[in-house]
Amino acid sequence: MSDINSWCASVLKRVQWQEADTFECSNDLQRYWLLGLDSLSRRLEQHCHVLSVSVLDNTHVNPNKLTVEEKALLSGEVCLRRKVILKGDQQSWVYGRTLIPLSSLQDQPHDLTRQGHTPLGITVFSAQSAHRDKLQVGKIMTERGELFARRSRLWMNNKPMLVAELFLPEAPIYSKEVES
Repeated sequence: MSDINSWCASVLKRVQWQEADTFECSNDLQRYWLLGLDSLSRRLEQHCHVLSVSVLDNTHVNPNKLTVEEKALLSGEVCLRRKVILKGDQQSWVYGRTLIPLSSLQDQPHDLTRQGHTPLGITVFSAQSAHRDKLQVGKIMTERGELFARRSRLWMNNKPMLVAELFLPEAPIYSKEVES
């Protein structure tokens, strides 16, 4: 799993992020997956029998390891970094990297440090005040083909976290089927 973690992390670092309202989606399928402001995990669940999570990393990261953009969207404090692969019916669909400032872990209805194999989006969007902002999208050419990514800030009980998601080659965003 460390190979996929390293590969996905390096791809995400190279994405040239664009504001969602200026990103040109080629079709409705891309718009559905990239621009949705609700839970990506809930959307993925609708396209498989079993949505599972493989946890690659769940550790603290010092602010000096964050990019200038990440610090601007969050804060300059230590964050819990969670890296996962979301799988639909055992196929790797999405690599997710979440940064949660330690202050955002306080006074929450759920212990996000013990999220384990539950998709973060399921937990976050179960809170009444959950919402997403600062949505950015991008695409990048890799040796596995052109891949899409998105990054946004999630708010849970008025406390921010930053989520970056890389849609892997088997993800439904690349499906040739028409969404119903």
